[in-house]
Amino acid sequence: MFTRIRRLGRESVVYGLSTVLARLLNFFLVPYYTHALSPGQYGVVAAVYSYIAFLNIVFQYGMDQSYMRFVCADRPREKTIFSTAFWPVLLTSAMLAALLWQLRAPLAALGGIGADYGALVTYSGVVLALDALMCVAFAKLRLEHRPLAFAGIRSAGIVVNIAANVVFLTKYQLGPEGVLMASVLSSAVTLALLAPVYAQSLRFEFAGPLFREMWAFAWPFIPAGLAATAVQVIDRPILLFLTDQSTLGIYQAGYRLGIFMMLVVSMFDQAWRPFFLENHEKPGAPELFARVFTYFAVIGAAVVLCVSLFIGDLARFTIFGRHFIAQNYWGGLAVVPVVLAAYLLYGFYINFMAGPMLSKQTRPIVWATAAGAAMNVAANFLLVPFFSLMGAAWATFLSYALMAALMYFYSRKLYPVPYEFGRVARALAAALALWIAHYFTDAVFADSHTLAFAARLMLLTLYFPLLYLNGFFMPSELQKLRTLMKTQPGV
Repeated sequence: MFTRIRRLGRESVVYGLSTVLARLLNFFLVPYYTHALSPGQYGVVAAVYSYIAFLNIVFQYGMDQSYMRFVCADRPREKTIFSTAFWPVLLTSAMLAALLWQLRAPLAALGGIGADYGALVTYSGVVLALDALMCVAFAKLRLEHRPLAFAGIRSAGIVVNIAANVVFLTKYQLGPEGVLMASVLSSAVTLALLAPVYAQSLRFEFAGPLFREMWAFAWPFIPAGLAATAVQVIDRPILLFLTDQSTLGIYQAGYRLGIFMMLVVSMFDQAWRPFFLENHEKPGAPELFARVFTYFAVIGAAVVLCVSLFIGDLARFTIFGRHFIAQNYWGGLAVVPVVLAAYLLYGFYINFMAGPMLSKQTRPIVWATAAGAAMNVAANFLLVPFFSLMGAAWATFLSYALMAALMYFYSRKLYPVPYEFGRVARALAAALALWIAHYFTDAVFADSHTLAFAARLMLLTLYFPLLYLNGFFMPSELQKLRTLMKTQPGV
């Protein structure tokens, strides 16, 4: 069990390098954007990317997931499956991008960013089409356990995106339009670097009966993906509708600072889906999946605690006379702990998704995510008028909580897993206790930032000792830790 979990962890890290870089790009662009863009301009960018997130599901319509599932069942036909998945995506992406270009001005006005920003709709269509053409190729790299190639190609596109943002915003001062132009250039470079993957598997071949089977498997990912995306980004358009572009910009900056937990979830998800697809028929698979969930919860709770304790210090950190986050965006810092906790619940949902995926019963994914989306929309309209930014953050938290609960309910019927909820509760309780304690230490050392920082650091170091004291660790795990410690030099 430990051997297979180590492999999952190793691939999560390697696959996650590109994901980490991509998310860190967003993270490091947050302070850059807070200085290069006004809150109103940043609000426009946030709104556009929320719409891109929705349309991304439509452009790709689950073909990457379908490709992985069908190749696992019939590897000799890999090239046929690859080609059958790719060509329809190419055709539909071109048509949809052209439609966005034709309707750019009215769509920009309808989206609340203003008809003057119609060019952003055109750029968005190009980005969406390019990204859709990559999805099957990246799925192939994941399924073939080629994380270095996966990470290298993604990283190259990220470097281009960073450089282009700096040039377009700093040198040419193009504002929101420059942000979208950078995304177009990045996506184009990434697609070009995937050429060897297409040369290996793409053929002028299309199997109609196979596509019908793949579509039958894939189509539930469209409403499910739209619903899942609604949970992630629907708060932006609603916040724009109920408040203004500046409020949305401040919220977006705070929300993006919760990226660290999303990094953990994204890294895990990249390796988790191929992992459970390949291991579910092996002896002890349910127990293995349960242990994976437990360790994910422990690591995730530690990340939530760490970032929550120190995000304010990071935002106020001064570099070359400037705060890391511009001061007019500090109002969004309060949402960070809530967003982190919401992402942790999303990680639980990803864990529980194994049951429906393995049983090929993907409709429960639709119902769970649709319920989460409905919760998010309703909670936003209910809470934002009274609590503004915090209302939007708590709406996201409630949505992920409902999704995780429903996915567990469905999953236990389709593929029972003996999850160690008692141990998970101990881990969460330890993190919550230390989080509450920091309010008292901050109050005691209110007159000394240095002492308050040291107290928070001490609380963070108590997390794993507290797990030991509350009985979280099993004897086999303690023995494994002792063995590892003995093998370290100087121990």
